[in-house]
Amino acid sequence: MSETLLERPVAPPTSLARLRRDLGPVYAANGLIGFVFAATGPVAVILSVGTRGGLSQAELASWVFGAFFVNGLLTLLACWLYRQPLAFFWTIPGTVLVGPALQHLSWPQVIGAFVATGVLMLVLGLSGWVRRAMALVPMPIVMGMVAGVFLRFGVDLVHALRADAAIAAPMAAVFVLLIARAALGRRMPPMIGALLVGVLAVTLSGRFDPGAVGVQWFAAPVFQMPQWSWQAMIELVVPLAITVLVVQNGQVGAVLKAAGHDAPVNAVTAACGAWSILTASVGTVSTCLTGPTNAILASSGERERHYTAGIVVALLAILFGLCAPLFTRLMLAAPPAFIATLAGLAMLRVLQASFTTAFGGRFTLGAMITFVVTVADITVLNIGAAFWGLVAGFAISWWLEPADFEAVRSAGIASAAQREGASSSSTTK
Repeated sequence: MSETLLERPVAPPTSLARLRRDLGPVYAANGLIGFVFAATGPVAVILSVGTRGGLSQAELASWVFGAFFVNGLLTLLACWLYRQPLAFFWTIPGTVLVGPALQHLSWPQVIGAFVATGVLMLVLGLSGWVRRAMALVPMPIVMGMVAGVFLRFGVDLVHALRADAAIAAPMAAVFVLLIARAALGRRMPPMIGALLVGVLAVTLSGRFDPGAVGVQWFAAPVFQMPQWSWQAMIELVVPLAITVLVVQNGQVGAVLKAAGHDAPVNAVTAACGAWSILTASVGTVSTCLTGPTNAILASSGERERHYTAGIVVALLAILFGLCAPLFTRLMLAAPPAFIATLAGLAMLRVLQASFTTAFGGRFTLGAMITFVVTVADITVLNIGAAFWGLVAGFAISWWLEPADFEAVRSAGIASAAQREGASSSSTTK
């Protein structure tokens, strides 16, 4: 029965006095770096997908507002209640899924899928079924889909290097240099270095259009009414939920566990569901725990004080969201190669990890089929390729790789028995 309950916040509750005592330069710096990462490449992904999908500048700014301001409030609340680094932003794989969907679905229909995904995750979180749901589709098959939808960003990066080398080449060169020189990379994260060099290159090129920035600085959310469509539900809801629960939250849970934290899985899932319904109202894709930012927050310092870095991220995100129109217009005023390069560089590591997970162990044939079908980008019955990739990959693995399913099932049984034994032991003590 306890499995169906949301995890309780820590006791005694966090106080302002404790926050002031726990906050320090290390945690403030980690919070700043984590925020800057979220506000650079991932925002470029939103702008790239939304621009291709025909969204207006006001709708894009509203999306950014929801992604930062609304999710920043959840981050602040979660870090305060659970005293853990729990930074919530938006699903980047889910954002990429939206791009092809906007070629044959209307924006209100996509918003309807965001709302339905939120309802599904809320039910899973409140029921305690989330761990079972996460185990239904093997991770390699999921990551085969992710690799397929992310591949375009790597290809766009190569195209940007060819089409606008004056902007793209310096950004890519500095990114590679900061990765190659670990000491430099610790002082200047590669994505931030690429951003700064890109800003300099755009400025020197004289191709920044300040007239496009306009005069509106502060957020003016564009509220959206969902439209219900079976095609949108079938194409987007399950893949979006998988990207949140498995690709994002599942991996963040592992990262936090390695740092000594025990993330409240049911509460996180329920919060992602409730907030996804809320952010959908301003046109923002589903809420999730974000992997790179949470990894940065938990990367150094004392475990008990990591939550303060999450609170720093939350406050910066809230401020950024309030100025979403300004930042959106600034980025859109730059040459297209700037956004394409920034988004491509941000996705390189994720694309690499997707291929490694998809083809590094079990279910390799199913993962390959999923990847190929997703890359083919075909639409059947007005349902996009990501969904059909998952269906085809799962079916092929179920038919031709039954030993892998049996191995995963046996490992799951052993893990459950181990958890039960540990729980019984702690109760006895």
